[in-house]
Amino acid sequence: MLIDTYGRVATDLRVSLTDRCNLRCTYCMPEEGLQWLAKPDLLTDDEIVRLIDIAVTHLGIEEVRFTGGEPLLRPGLVGIVERVAALGPRPRMSLTTNGIGLRRTATALKAAGLDRVNVSLDTLRPDVFKTLTRRDRHKDVLEGLAAAREAGLTPVKVNSVLMPGLNADEAPALLAWAVEHDYELRFIEQMPLDAQHGWKRDGMVTAGDILESLRTRFELTAEGSEERGSAPAERWIVDGGPHRVGVIASVTRPFCSACDRTRLTADGQVRTCLFAREETDLRAALRSEAPDEEIARIWRLAMWGKKAGAGLDDPTFVQPDRPMSAIGG
Repeated sequence: MLIDTYGRVATDLRVSLTDRCNLRCTYCMPEEGLQWLAKPDLLTDDEIVRLIDIAVTHLGIEEVRFTGGEPLLRPGLVGIVERVAALGPRPRMSLTTNGIGLRRTATALKAAGLDRVNVSLDTLRPDVFKTLTRRDRHKDVLEGLAAAREAGLTPVKVNSVLMPGLNADEAPALLAWAVEHDYELRFIEQMPLDAQHGWKRDGMVTAGDILESLRTRFELTAEGSEERGSAPAERWIVDGGPHRVGVIASVTRPFCSACDRTRLTADGQVRTCLFAREETDLRAALRSEAPDEEIARIWRLAMWGKKAGAGLDDPTFVQPDRPMSAIGG
């Protein structure tokens, strides 16, 4: 198993399939994009499947989340999902995406074995979407969400980040829309993972702000810690149910003590935390033909050194060198 010195056990693996993205969200990367990883630096499909196999069979991983960048840009995605679905024991599989390519891929992903999706959508207003993402693709995301629901990739979860002066007023409208379409909405506090290093704590929309806004229109009942478990989102029952809304308050209400995640970057590095500044290289071990047992040993050692928390409340906190698009959300 993957255990750290604080007794936390990682059972959830986040796998970044690419650092590339077809949006340019203001809270993630500059308009001109980033210097992408060279193809030889990226893990191959075979290498990704082998590492997931090691994680499942040697290290106790039970759930795999494919991320990016934008994972739908990975040409071999459907094949990777199909091969991971054939592992024993079979892990639960989900995908975090901006939704642009879902309309054409949802059915194939479901057939390959994908269980569900998380789709990023920060606004219901096409003009605000264009401002936030620097791309005019709002309609494509809505169509992708509908395709995912129709394909059975449920529950379809929608992730929204609220930004002051842009969409901070949209929380109630987003929740009403999610309830209408049977999506599970989760608000995420903006995190210090932008390539520009422009994040400021005193300029963010907090979990408290979001809940205050939602309560102007909805009755919210806390679901409770027992239901939450190690999930990053605190959830509330909306107007007595059955719909729920979640808030991931990574900055103001950190949940590090219950974290059960380990992360694999697109170039084969283990990260113990989104905000870690250290990485452990598995790609080199793979390409030097190390046996599975040795790779598992390196991975266990990396996780053993996981820190107690992300340190966002520390005034000396230093933002990670790599932006979210390179790490995987």
